[in-house]
Amino acid sequence: MDLRKWGVGLVAVALVATACGGDDDDTDAGSSDGQATEDVVTIEGGEEMNSLLLPKCTGIAVFDQANEGAQEAAEELGAESPEFQAPASCEDSTGQLEYLTNAAQQGRNAVMIGNNAGEQIQSAVDTATSAGVTVVSWDSPIPSGEGESLFVSQVNFEETGEVMADMALEILGEDGGTFALLSASPDASNQNAWIADLEAALEEPEYANLELVDTVYGNDDADTSYDQALSLVDSHSDLDLIMAPTTVGIAAAAKAMSDEGLCDQVKVSGLGLPEEMRAYVDNGCSPQFALWSFPDLGYLTYYATYGIATGQIEAVAGQQFEAGRLGEFTIEEDPDRDGALRVIQGPFTVYDESNIGES
Repeated sequence: MDLRKWGVGLVAVALVATACGGDDDDTDAGSSDGQATEDVVTIEGGEEMNSLLLPKCTGIAVFDQANEGAQEAAEELGAESPEFQAPASCEDSTGQLEYLTNAAQQGRNAVMIGNNAGEQIQSAVDTATSAGVTVVSWDSPIPSGEGESLFVSQVNFEETGEVMADMALEILGEDGGTFALLSASPDASNQNAWIADLEAALEEPEYANLELVDTVYGNDDADTSYDQALSLVDSHSDLDLIMAPTTVGIAAAAKAMSDEGLCDQVKVSGLGLPEEMRAYVDNGCSPQFALWSFPDLGYLTYYATYGIATGQIEAVAGQQFEAGRLGEFTIEEDPDRDGALRVIQGPFTVYDESNIGES
């Protein structure tokens, strides 16, 4: 099984989609189905946008990287840099509500949010949008999609579950084994979607020998995640693998297994930052893990939000636009949320000893 398909294959799909210019060749400006024109909009700078980049919490490396990408995009467009603010802890699932509720009062006309509050965020979204604030989600969407102009998705969420299942099978071998999930917070909609897609993938015959025995939450806190990883080992004496779809969780779990000398017994995989996971690939604790580019995610999020907030692009399925150095993208219907829209960044890169030194 060649896990490189998630890097090369998705790039190929993206290139084909760009070359084809959208889903329907006969879509035009006069269509009555809400579709945009085939023309690719080049988003121009010079417009004002007072914006807030609101991650799940501060102090997380990948969110800092997303901010770097957003700042880069703002500078390219000659626009005002987004404010980067969030609760100090991801454990505070309702901490984002105040930022969103008060956005208009603070002069914001756009908020880019990585939702950590699940459905609880809806009242704050409604307050912001009723005051004319453009709300775009990234990393983790608004579950209902209501009030959200667009979700900038890292990757196709269904593929996330399959990638994790593939890595588990690759690490444990054809005979399989038991594994547990170390997730972020219980209300993180992206984590919950990935877990659901992983569980769906496990129903396929090729994963029949993989047994998911537990799911725990570290709230994207390194110490809590470390303790939860050790608790999983204590609770499941036959545990073979910890799968953590969160960069904080995977690094904490790998450190815990390394510190306790358990790497030969329990492997660690999931979604991680190469710079944080290199040592654990080298010591055999984490043979494989995957991720996408968070700087690119922040960059794309700012471009899309700027285009919508300044009226240069419409939040409708079929709308095509150019996002600076990342090239062309097409807004599409979100298959996981009725009436919602998304644009996919992509692709996955799967890291192991063969390419960890490249990052």
